[in-house]
Amino acid sequence: MNTDLDCLGLLCPLPVIKLAKLLPSVAVGDTITVLADDPAAATDIPAWCRLRNQELVSADAPRFVVRRVS
Repeated sequence: MNTDLDCLGLLCPLPVIKLAKLLPSVAVGDTITVLADDPAAATDIPAWCRLRNQELVSADAPRFVVRRVS
C-alpha cells in the first residue's frame, strides 16, 4: 500500500519532519510518496532514509518514494 504526502511549497526541514511523523502510521513494507519541490529535499530525504535505515525506492524530484523497512 502507498500513502501520499504532499509537501509541495514547504521549505526545509518541513518535508522531512512530516515524513518522520507519518512513517509510524504506515505498515512495514508499505511506501510513502513524498511530493516536495524544495531543492533541499533532494539531499534531505535520501539522507534521512540513510540515517533512519529506511529504503529510498526512488528520488525523481519532486517525487520521492520511501519504503518503511522497520
